[in-house]
Amino acid sequence: MEYKKILSRIKSLYLENANIIKYLKELDKSNTNSIEDIMISYDFQAGTYCQDYKKDPSFKDRYCLYLANVINNLGQYKTLLEVGVGEGTTLGPLLQCLNNKPNKAYGFDLSWSRIKYANKFLEELGIKNVELFTGNLFSTPIKDNSIDIVYTSHSIEPNGGKEKEALIELYRITNKYLVLLEPSYEFASIQAKERMLSHGYVTKLFSTALELGFNVIEHRLFEISVNPLNPTGLIIIKKDFNSESLNPLCCPLTKTDLIPMNNAYFSEESLLAYPIIDGIPCLMAESAIVATKFME
Repeated sequence: MEYKKILSRIKSLYLENANIIKYLKELDKSNTNSIEDIMISYDFQAGTYCQDYKKDPSFKDRYCLYLANVINNLGQYKTLLEVGVGEGTTLGPLLQCLNNKPNKAYGFDLSWSRIKYANKFLEELGIKNVELFTGNLFSTPIKDNSIDIVYTSHSIEPNGGKEKEALIELYRITNKYLVLLEPSYEFASIQAKERMLSHGYVTKLFSTALELGFNVIEHRLFEISVNPLNPTGLIIIKKDFNSESLNPLCCPLTKTDLIPMNNAYFSEESLLAYPIIDGIPCLMAESAIVATKFME
């Protein structure tokens, strides 16, 4: 289905508070959430998370304080990345709570519009040294072993059935620790488990991490959850690669270096250009433009 042809129809459904992902799945006659389903749904929601935070920041601030305590206990690190950063309402308060501030923080999301709101939100908080861009967690525009601490906050959530692919990719880019705050099927009630399955949420992150042979050093129920029917679990995976990358961004298709120039990121090796729109690098594979003469 060419969803981009029916965005006006999808917008009408969104304004009627319809479940966009459910509608798109029915169009495709699919039982799973596609990346495009998730991206379109989140893009229409852009701005709502910032609004909710500004109305009442108390829960999110507590959530980020608990997450900061986890990261503070992991030792020294220089770089931090949030996968599925959304509107920055976790990354921003988290950076304010950390004892050891990273030299550079990164974040990416499927939705360009959410990144737009995130940049504005972080600016309002006075937070700098953060680079945000669009990206796909299954094909990240990030080099191997290049980010000291990679974390998620319910961003793998809608990708049920793709736990293995998500874990392999996020482990690839991690240098020291991969911290996952995601729905915990193991600690959920029967009703919560049924809800997770009906929504197409991940249910096998912990078991898959063990099957992959990852060093899981902690697995427990997180201190707080937004919804008791969607309990947040904490999984910490230790990697200890001890590499250092001054420029972790790369072409999401070929993993080759990117050069910023002329409102784009360009890979000389892959001959692909990725546009920078309103200051936001668009680093999803779908955004790639064949530009063999870009350097001429």
